[in-house]
Amino acid sequence: RGALWRGTFASFIILFIFGAITLVIFKGADLMQQGELASEHFFTFLLMTGLVAGSIGGMAAQFSALQRGLGAIESVMDIVDQAREVEDLNASTPDLSLRQTVTLTDVHFNYPQRPDVQVLKGLNLRIDAGDQVALVGTSGAGKSTVASLLLRFHEPDTGVLQVGDVPADELDLRGYRQRVAFVPQEVILFGGDLRSNIRYGRPDATDEEIVDAAKRAYAWNFIQDFPEGLDTLVGERGVQLSGGQRQRIAIARAILKDPDLLILDEATSALDSTSEREVQAALDALMKGRSSVVIAHRLSTVKNASRICVMEDGRVVEEGRHEELMGRGGHYAQLVKNQELAG
Repeated sequence: RGALWRGTFASFIILFIFGAITLVIFKGADLMQQGELASEHFFTFLLMTGLVAGSIGGMAAQFSALQRGLGAIESVMDIVDQAREVEDLNASTPDLSLRQTVTLTDVHFNYPQRPDVQVLKGLNLRIDAGDQVALVGTSGAGKSTVASLLLRFHEPDTGVLQVGDVPADELDLRGYRQRVAFVPQEVILFGGDLRSNIRYGRPDATDEEIVDAAKRAYAWNFIQDFPEGLDTLVGERGVQLSGGQRQRIAIARAILKDPDLLILDEATSALDSTSEREVQAALDALMKGRSSVVIAHRLSTVKNASRICVMEDGRVVEEGRHEELMGRGGHYAQLVKNQELAG
């Protein structure tokens, strides 16, 4: 509709300009024949008219750009007008520790965009200090939603997220998130160099600490292969790096942050077998000695988890260690069988 309106407006402007020029030419020619207008003055006037006409003809494009700009301003103002999660960004954060039991109790949740679709339906989940808890299940079971709640991107509609005996909504949000690290399937890298992308995990880190984190993430070897080393520009969203390299940069970032709680959302599902082995080795080093929640697509990556929780229809329907769950022959055993059949 907007394009049709702009096209109509531009056509009107062009028709008006050329009509006016045509009239000027006829009138000027008549005046020249009558000797009332010198030819040099007439051609000068035509030249000036052409310049003015060109400027007027550009009004349609400028008006279109103005409309797009106003639309962009509205989008920006929608963001500016949103309530801040953290009111004082310069305030000091209290010293929090998540090295204790984290629980989700009887949690129900709907996304605001789809209030009629309940994603979590009475979820109960316990993450003991130092445990590696794996969340498995079919697509749409609610695994990534659990990660969003643990990161406090959303709050439960009903139920409670607790750290120890304290409800999470009573804890300082910045302090809480500073103790949590998240490694997603699609890693977000910025268009700067490798050093700044790793340092994003802890802005005050020294170069020595960055190098140590890169080594522990199995990223240092490929970083050294670049002529500029840590000063290598990764391109917008990290396009200059492979998927496995981007994952290891994200892991180095998480190692540098030294979180109490680590959340991995299918961090190896999109990688080839060689990259997966390297990234999995880095993840194993990262998870050692800290609480972690692993959302897994490839069940072979979570066989050694402290506890595997099988999710279905927004609930945990089965939990235990790999051998225990396989022995039961329930939901988990069926998932493993289906994945083996799929190759």
